[in-house]
Amino acid sequence: MTKSNKSLFGKPGTFYIYKSYGIHHCLNIVTDKEDFASGVLIRSVFISKQNERLASGPGLVTKAFNVDISFNSLEVLNKISLWIAPRDSTLEDKDLIQTTRIGISKAKNIKWRWYLKNSRSVSKRLKGDKTPKFQ
Repeated sequence: MTKSNKSLFGKPGTFYIYKSYGIHHCLNIVTDKEDFASGVLIRSVFISKQNERLASGPGLVTKAFNVDISFNSLEVLNKISLWIAPRDSTLEDKDLIQTTRIGISKAKNIKWRWYLKNSRSVSKRLKGDKTPKFQ
């Protein structure tokens, strides 16, 4: 654990923000349990009534929502600055694609990446994903 990644080992349901390549902030949600590094990188977000590519990569997500290091360790459900609101899911397993991760150098074959099938807001889709489920 280092000073910069300490929040990744923190309370589940908090944000872990770090700078990638010293350029872009990346937004992660801490998962699992305290004192164990576990998080989910938010790679893209569909923003209704906006350009579908506005937040189509980790750096673009933080840019679209003005996320910087000041969001680090905030609770996801804080409702003060940036939060994720719970909602009923209308998605089924068939609406999701599970694939290998991108932009990494190790464990490239592990399928730890999920995205909404046919989403145009995803940075890299599998071949054949053309028509979006939601417009």
